[in-house]
Amino acid sequence: MRLDVPNHIAIIMDGNGRWAKKKGMPRTYGHKAGADTLRKILTSCGELGVKYLTVYAFSTENWKRAKEEVDTLMFLFKTYLKNEKKLLMKNNVRFLVSGRKDGVSEDLLNEIKKLEEATKGNTGITLNIAFNYGGRAELVDAIKEIIKNNEKEITEETVEKYLYNQLPDPELLIRTSGELRISNFLLWQIAYSEIYVTDTYWPDFNKDELIRAIESYQKRDRRFGGVK
Repeated sequence: MRLDVPNHIAIIMDGNGRWAKKKGMPRTYGHKAGADTLRKILTSCGELGVKYLTVYAFSTENWKRAKEEVDTLMFLFKTYLKNEKKLLMKNNVRFLVSGRKDGVSEDLLNEIKKLEEATKGNTGITLNIAFNYGGRAELVDAIKEIIKNNEKEITEETVEKYLYNQLPDPELLIRTSGELRISNFLLWQIAYSEIYVTDTYWPDFNKDELIRAIESYQKRDRRFGGVK
């Protein structure tokens, strides 16, 4: 593979529920399988030289789903936080969460804080989980902080300073399950991201599919509004 592997990949992990339905299983079964896929893709990204991976795990709109499904997602995330610490430390992974705290239990917020603190010195790939996240909400929260801090000059750099986590913009955005929409994900950060959509449901997404997405990215002519 060529050396121009994206520094930052963002993924909309879509299709867990439909994948489970095709197998005659409840949607929650798909979310459990999706958590296993995340573990594998994080490892693959690290092996390929990706420095940052941001994944869309739970949106601000997902609270509208059935209570059973929301409760399962919360339980899975809490379980992930507790079970993955050893592996994240072993693989030198820095762990971050981007999103609002509103509605999230104190217990879960404490687990997030503990894992972020435990991995903050790690220097390998950064895993940023967008949880209780919305792109519009992030911009609203940034604007509130700008006003609160009485910023005199509003520039792009000012806005970026108040986003949830100051990470490089993703060069590549991947969406699984074939849907052709952004779904309120990283609206500021993906201004110039290359987009790759696959019909593969997230639980079936694997390293080969990841490599195909990166190879597609490598063939793009990235002009950033200019002309070559």
